[in-house]
Parts: sequence; structure tokens; C-alpha cells
Amino acid sequence: MCGIVGYAGGSAAVPILLDGLSQLEYRGYDSAGISVFGPDGLLTVKAEGRLDNLRAKLTEIPEGCCGIGHTRWATHGAPSDVNAHPHRSNKVVIIHNGIIENYLAIKTFLLEKGYMFVSQTDTEVAAALIDFHYTGDPFTAIKKFLEEIEGSYSLGIMFSDRPGEIYAVRKDGPLLVAVGEGENFIVSDVTAVIGHTKKFFPLEEGEIAVITQDSAKVYDLMHRLVHKELLTVTWNIEEAQKDGFDHFMMKEITEQPTAIHNTISPRIKQGQPTFGFDGIPEGFFKAFDHINIVACGTAMHAGLVGKSVIEDLARVHVEVDIASEFRYKNPILDDKSLVIIISQSGETADSLAALRLARSSGITTLAIVNVAGSSIAREADFVIHTLAGPEISVASTKAFTVQLAILYLIAFTMGREKGMLTDSASLELTNLLGKVQKVMKIQLLKNKEIQETAKNFKETEHLFFIGRGLDYSLASEGSLKLKEISYIYSEAYAAGELKHGTISLITPGVPVIGLCTQQKLIPKLVSNLQEVRARGAYTLLIASAGYKADPDLYDSLITLEELPDLFMPFILAVTLQLLAYHTAALRGCDIDKPRNLAKSVTVE
Repeated sequence: MCGIVGYAGGSAAVPILLDGLSQLEYRGYDSAGISVFGPDGLLTVKAEGRLDNLRAKLTEIPEGCCGIGHTRWATHGAPSDVNAHPHRSNKVVIIHNGIIENYLAIKTFLLEKGYMFVSQTDTEVAAALIDFHYTGDPFTAIKKFLEEIEGSYSLGIMFSDRPGEIYAVRKDGPLLVAVGEGENFIVSDVTAVIGHTKKFFPLEEGEIAVITQDSAKVYDLMHRLVHKELLTVTWNIEEAQKDGFDHFMMKEITEQPTAIHNTISPRIKQGQPTFGFDGIPEGFFKAFDHINIVACGTAMHAGLVGKSVIEDLARVHVEVDIASEFRYKNPILDDKSLVIIISQSGETADSLAALRLARSSGITTLAIVNVAGSSIAREADFVIHTLAGPEISVASTKAFTVQLAILYLIAFTMGREKGMLTDSASLELTNLLGKVQKVMKIQLLKNKEIQETAKNFKETEHLFFIGRGLDYSLASEGSLKLKEISYIYSEAYAAGELKHGTISLITPGVPVIGLCTQQKLIPKLVSNLQEVRARGAYTLLIASAGYKADPDLYDSLITLEELPDLFMPFILAVTLQLLAYHTAALRGCDIDKPRNLAKSVTVE
């Protein structure tokens, strides 16, 4: 997500901070800022938008050799100068990656103590809480702060009465201390300072780092010195940005369990889903008898899964429209209709046009986007921000599964509000959704197995995916992933449709990938696989581990870690992403930047 850089040394801090932040631009951000110790104390400059906007505000470069800088990916509060980091509360200035989950309770407490807030962020609340506990001893203040907050964080902290010192703590989010000669750094990614030093060590949870020009020390929460072994960067800048992965796509595939956790955790209270985090009132979904989900590509496939889950659990009719089709037709909408627009970037041209069409008709709109402050986010009546962090690879992976997570939460909420789900049923379903990330981590351990299977498709020029029910929706997504990065011609079919024409294309050796996770549909899917096997197809079966398939049914088999059928799309998704990735890698394709494609489609 956001980028952190802190510098304490003998050189001017501002150019070093700006250069470091520029190295982190790939992470995605919507505002930036710096704070520097100068002759007159701490000076803070912040700007919405790109780093050039921040540079333009630095008409006079402040003097000083110690400071912190930040690029923000908005979560709490829209992108703006005020919401940008660093945030200050009296003597405390901080930068923050992550989410403080109990910030509202803390804010209420601090308001009663006389604190005032100017931003909408959880970070300003964190700064105020540290200040509340600060009586001149940074360690005591930080320790008390850590005892009271809940959530994830990487923090860079400065105290106005302790010039030349930067403190750092982390939980869940990455934070490194980089060690140079006569200068030291804190960074969220070593890329930011690789031009200054290749020596670093990761900060661990329960540790407090303090850096100055002459030292980089780490203490535990009992204020005992911790010995840290220095590591050396052995890769180049581009590789460092990928955290050692060969491609951003693989990095983002592995980030999915964390992305799902970050997305659902702020939206679960006392075990039940709630969208108060997004400003959506209780009972909101009860008013609607019809939903139109409008999206493009991968987001549209997420919508197809969402349709099945919402209709099943809430018994509300859902249509899924490709945005480029929806915008040019005369959709049947009324005051009981809700239009949900799904877009990773929030700038997809056809989806934005569909949103405007719905709003011009007076229809309530809800956006599910990954980029706060994007056009779709700004123009929708309501917006739910997925908290996947920036997704750099053109082929969407973690954005897809967090979109699914939000749609599942909507289904649970709507089912409860419509009286189709009891509180206990909703509680059980929400608990199962919380288990997805753990099961997905286990499935990711099958990476090598999936890589071996991908070798069977290296020379393939066309193949088919088949599935039924939720598996058909995932077949569509798996087919898209494969074709966009491997350039293999691939099509997905509802398995029952094969005999209505498509089976004429099945000739000896043609690969068919059968998806088999929905227990009640397994006998039907098996019949369809037997049909293609009888015509000489090479079959790959991807099935739940509990299904004991006849070995004569397949040439290759990939098993999936099990969840109840309703939640298997998450596990199937990560498997199909890995299969597409390894197939493309074996074919020597440019995985992160496939030909003719762009990450954000801002034209028709």
C-alpha cells in the first residue's frame, strides 16, 4: 500500500526523502507529504496527487538533516491535502501504513480529553493517542499506545522536542531499517534507499527502532537492546520492488490472504458483517428488490459469482451486465433497483459511463473499487473500498478475490436484512469467510505442483474450461487469466452446453480443464468429462480434495483445500491464477505487461 521513508544523517533530508518516495511510486498512492526538523522546529508539507504536486509546494527547500516522508493510498478519508500524511498532534508527528481498527473508540475518548481533529484519518487519531501518553519519554508513550490500539500498522514517529531522532514500530505491515555510513533510514521497501545503502534489517513485531545520524538501535518493549543481524541486498531495484518475486503477478497472487483479511476485518463487528466503515447505514440493502451488477473483465466475473451468492442467500434477483453493453441499452430500473459498479481502478471508462447512466435515471448506485478518490468512487452514491493495496500486474488477481469478499459480505447482510438469513446463519457464514485466508495460504503451498501441471500446456494453442454453477463463473475467469498472459486461445463453457455445438471442436489431444467443486453438480460434470474423454481430449481435473475421482476420468489432477461449496471460488481462483502464471512463464511471455493491454482501461 503506502510508502514510508525516514532519514537521519548529515545531508539535506528533503531531496533524499523525495527521491525515496519516487522509488515507491509503483506501489500506488494518491497524496504525499514530508516532515523535516528545521531551524524553527518541525516543518510539514503535504499535497494531494502526485509527487510533482508536493515538489511544487516546496518552493523553499526547508533545511534539516532528519525527516520522514510518505505516499498515501487512501483508506480512511478521501485523498486530500488534509488527509495526506504526515499527521501531527501537538509534539507528535507520524506516518502510517495500515488500519487502526478501533480508531473510532479512541477518537471518542480523545475528544473528551480536549483533542481536536482536522482530518478523517485513523492516523491522526494514532498521533493524538501517542501524544496523550507522551510526557518526555518516547518509549513509554509508544508502549502504552501499542497496548491500546487494534489493527495493522507500520509507523514512523518523530517528537518535536527530540530533533534528529526517528522512532519506528510495526505489526503485520513491512518496515525495514537501512544502515548507511553516517546516515540511517526507515523504509517500507529497501528500493527507496538502495542508492544509499544495501545494508538493512527487518523490524519485527514487539520491537521499537530509533535511528539517528550515528546509530540504528532496536529495543524490545521492556526497553532492552535487541541485536539485529544486518542483511545485504543482492538484487537490483526492479527486483526489490517485487520483493524478490520474478513478476508482480506472482507477488500479488501470494498477497491475497492478507488482502482478503484487510478488506473484511474492518467490516465485521461482533461476528456480523456491517458496512458502517463505509458510511452505509444499517438496513440499506433491505430497500432493494433488484440488483444490477455492472463491470468489465475480471470484475464482471466477480459479479457473476456475486449474483449466485446473493440470489441464493438473499433471494433477490440479480443481473450482471458487461458495462460496455449496459451503457448503450435501455435497462429496466426503478426505485427498488440498486446498481453496483465494480472496478479495480475506479477509472474504467465503460463502467464510469454506466454509473452516470444509472444516476441520471435517479437510481441508487454503489461502487466497489480499489482506488480511493477515483472517478467512480467520487461519483457513486455509496462506495466500498477494497483494501487490496496497489495491483501493478495487468492481470488482476488480488483485486478479484477482494471483490468476491465484498460481494459475499453484501449477500450475508442483505440476506439478514431481508429476513432470509437468521442472525446465527449470518454469523456462521461470516465466520467461514474469515477462514478463507487461512485455507488459501495452504493452497498456495501447492505452487510447485501446479507449476509441474502447467508444463502440459506449454505448446497448447487452444483449450477449453468447463464447469457448472459457481465453477462455471470461475471457468470464465480462469480462461481470461490464461488467454491474457499466455496468449493461448481459451474459452469457458457451461459444461452442459458442450453437446449443443462446442463438442464438435473436441479432437484428440485438445486440452479440457474441468472444474469440480460443487458437490451436488459433480455427477453432471463427470458425465461431461466422460464425453470429452471419449473424443480423445486431454483432461485436467481440478477438484476438491474430498472428491475421489475415477483415475480414468483425467490425465492430470490438481486437488483443492476444502471449504463448504459456497466458498470454493476463492480457493479455485488462486489455483487458476497460478496455472495461468506458470503456463505463461513457460512460454516466455511478458507476464506483468501482456501485449495490447493496459491496467486501467480509460477509453471505450
